[in-house]
Amino acid sequence: MTSDMSSATPAMTKGIGILGGTFDPIHLGHTQSAQAVANELGLTKILLIPAHIPPHKASADLVPSASAEQRAAMVEIACLDSRLFSCDQRELKRAGHSYTVETLKELKLQYPEQPIYFIIGMDSLMSFTSWYQYQHILTLCHLVVNTRPNYPMAQFNEATKKLLTNYQTTDIAQLSRNNCGNIFFAQANYVDISSTQIRQRLAQQQSCQQQLLPVIAEFIHKNKLYR
Repeated sequence: MTSDMSSATPAMTKGIGILGGTFDPIHLGHTQSAQAVANELGLTKILLIPAHIPPHKASADLVPSASAEQRAAMVEIACLDSRLFSCDQRELKRAGHSYTVETLKELKLQYPEQPIYFIIGMDSLMSFTSWYQYQHILTLCHLVVNTRPNYPMAQFNEATKKLLTNYQTTDIAQLSRNNCGNIFFAQANYVDISSTQIRQRLAQQQSCQQQLLPVIAEFIHKNKLYR
């Protein structure tokens, strides 16, 4: 993982990126795609926020395999040598489900003058209009969508198409001017890595050197995770 910001856009240095997730485990797909967003938007700070009980993963077969403490520890380790990333454990300390809108309200109080850039994947955008208080989310932040190469826009449902009509912008400068309320598609930089695939490979005692930081792989081995 690198924190080289040399390709950042000079016109934008204000703002905080946030990337939430189960991080079960955190992998290079998370950090490399977030780094690319930081470079494109000129961000110097991204909070990685491990979720406690993600509302969309409530069924028994989708709950995290590692404990909350172990997942947070892996995120903390991934942030150790980075000037860009830091681990924010507020959702793990909150009882019940991890609703994005509640986290954003807290962050807006903590950083009232900073635009917040909420980084999501294309799959999350497709379900965004079903999220809890999704309209309020856009009054607190911008959505930055990590795009997949050749992703067919025709797959969007009508609610998502309407959302994009109302909120999408292609102007990076507008994100800074508006402070919140826009949806921006980042340059395609999709890294084809998933936590599910990593857990399956580890369960089969296969190597994940291309998907994980060495320190994360070491933590997983030491703690006998995903076996």
